[in-house]
Amino acid sequence: MIRVEHFYKNYGPYPAVIDVSFEVLKGEIVGFLGPNGAGKTTTMRTITGYLPPTSGNITVSGYDSVKYSLEARRHIGYLPETVPLYLDMTVTDYLSFMGKIRGMNSKWINERINKVIDHVRLGDYRNTHIGKLSKGYRQRTGIAQAILHEPDVLIMDEPTIGIDPIQVVETRQLISELGEAHTLLISSHILPEVSAICPRVLVISDGRIVADDKPTNLSSRLSGTERIELGVSGVDIKDLISKIRTIESVIDVRTDTRAEQTDNAKKNNYIPIVVDSKTNENSPEKIAKLIVDSGWGLKNLTPLPMTLEEIFLQLTQEK
Repeated sequence: MIRVEHFYKNYGPYPAVIDVSFEVLKGEIVGFLGPNGAGKTTTMRTITGYLPPTSGNITVSGYDSVKYSLEARRHIGYLPETVPLYLDMTVTDYLSFMGKIRGMNSKWINERINKVIDHVRLGDYRNTHIGKLSKGYRQRTGIAQAILHEPDVLIMDEPTIGIDPIQVVETRQLISELGEAHTLLISSHILPEVSAICPRVLVISDGRIVADDKPTNLSSRLSGTERIELGVSGVDIKDLISKIRTIESVIDVRTDTRAEQTDNAKKNNYIPIVVDSKTNENSPEKIAKLIVDSGWGLKNLTPLPMTLEEIFLQLTQEK
């Protein structure tokens, strides 16, 4: 649905995006990550037709974004970071206006307004002036205008920025639902959000794509170590840590201090431990054998991937 090939964008002599290529297939939900100034907003604006590329090719639903700009835009719903809302309009009036400037006929507009208002759960506010809505409900109004014309592709720039935690959860759920009918490209600084919504991530740094994969695959690829979550019963904690450290492939052993794990450990009477070890040396098997041979109870042994925060920092930090 979105194809970007050897895309460059310069602002005068300054290169903002350098030889970026990627493809987002029909039905995918892809997270687009990068530090401030990395080039992600420029890339998204160029895909939508808001900016022209300096060179390279961008197609949306098979239409070249430069040669067939209007046709490409008809297939795109765009939620910018700052949604251009008219605060003196009601939600219904605003959506009707957005439908008219998109060339939708009156019958189609009326049919879609009711559907999108229900979809984004704005039914109680359809006749409320946008200026009186909370930030979260304004964001929903922005999402409603983005899906009004039934686009194939949705591009969202920081869709949950500045809204309260309850609205964040509800907006994430809404975005996941939209992924059932649309192809989504989502930019966000909130890494847990991307991890929760997006099965695939693109990471851009200094104008270049530095990663394109599933978060779990990136974790395996980048990490020289593997992290293991352990729960062990029937043993003194000092003895447990001391013996696990005798395994040659183990790098570090420590008590797991995460609140969820400590609560579970108290309820189920075991010691929560985190082990860092070298990859590809069968450490989980060695640890399990040590615990069983020592006569202790193995309550839990779970390999933990790198978090998306750790992946992001490793990919974008200066060497």
